[in-house]
Amino acid sequence: MIRRISRVTLIAIAVAMAPHARVLADAPATQQAIVPANPPVTAANVGERAQQLIDQGLAFMKTQQQADGGFAPATMPPGMSAIALKAFVQDPAYSTKDEFLKKGYDNLISYQVGSGGIFKDMLATYNTAIAVSALASANDPSLKPELDKAVGYLRGMQWTDTITGPHGESIKDPKKASFEGGFGYGRHSRPDLSNTQFALDALHDAGVKPDDPAFQAALKFVTRCQNFSETNDQPWAGNDGGFVYSAGDAGDSEAGSYIGPDGRKMWRSYGSMTYAGFKSLIYAGLGPQDARVKAALGWIKRHWTLDENPGLRDNDPTQALHGLYYYFHAMARALAAYGEPVLVDDTGTPHDWRIEMTAKIASLQRPDGSWAGEKRWMEDNQVLSTSYNVLALEEIENDLKAHPAK
Repeated sequence: MIRRISRVTLIAIAVAMAPHARVLADAPATQQAIVPANPPVTAANVGERAQQLIDQGLAFMKTQQQADGGFAPATMPPGMSAIALKAFVQDPAYSTKDEFLKKGYDNLISYQVGSGGIFKDMLATYNTAIAVSALASANDPSLKPELDKAVGYLRGMQWTDTITGPHGESIKDPKKASFEGGFGYGRHSRPDLSNTQFALDALHDAGVKPDDPAFQAALKFVTRCQNFSETNDQPWAGNDGGFVYSAGDAGDSEAGSYIGPDGRKMWRSYGSMTYAGFKSLIYAGLGPQDARVKAALGWIKRHWTLDENPGLRDNDPTQALHGLYYYFHAMARALAAYGEPVLVDDTGTPHDWRIEMTAKIASLQRPDGSWAGEKRWMEDNQVLSTSYNVLALEEIENDLKAHPAK
């Protein structure tokens, strides 16, 4: 998730559903959905339906490949192509032996700089992290040299006591201690949970173990992004268990702030960052008995929904759908990592997240097999949003293999 439209602009510089479906005429423009002719998603057909949606999404994305092999115009940085490549190679029908994907990976690694990063001009962490995940997911030994170099570069982007910012920033300074373990858009930028989760996704996908120093350092930053004063030493921390955008520089949240009963300025938790934080805790080796994991799961159960990115509405009702597909992607990876296919919300209602998410994603697919959302955070870009949804569905399929729906 890129925080504001200006940053989305930096990234921009940086099939068909079953016949006889009908468009919902009264749906919002960003949710022009289709009512499929297929039967509702159930425990009996969820895997089949998820694969249908994946097939249709990938068929659309093949039509978006550029002449140079990328999946976005050359004016955009390589992260856009990398996330599409990852969606392809995670499906059993595709591999780097497919000529169009080999061409795509050749294009991706053409952006690798001597230090190992894979980016163009800016947003080095964001792009390199997504590229690492794409390279690792290809499971192609011929790409290992590029992968290893990119992992090494990514490690160097983490805020540790060896990094000094452009104005002398250091985690040794008590005012910047909250930076420790986090990742920002670049080596010297303020860390945030979005970039940190992409970096941890990349390390996880590359096979880095939870006890690795990078994960353990990141755990300090992730903990400080959680509204859980039992473990978070930041003065703004609340106790709902959810997560905010950043702990750096006195905190920040895309869901805004409010004044607590005791007069403190506090940051609202919201869905996409809560799943990002929850997943990061798990990737760092924390189990279900850890207080931080329990608190995050409590927030998730109290705010269970696939209709919006929960928490953003509290800041501005018009923002409820912002980052919806990023939310689905983070949610699917997090819940698959947690390993419990059915969650019971705070009203006592059980939810098999694989069934519910497949049904929701199916309801939003466009006739050409793509998805597109709100303009903010670039989710009106069909390649990006389609990649997010295909990746979420692939998490569902993998989880169904481990835990069949009942």
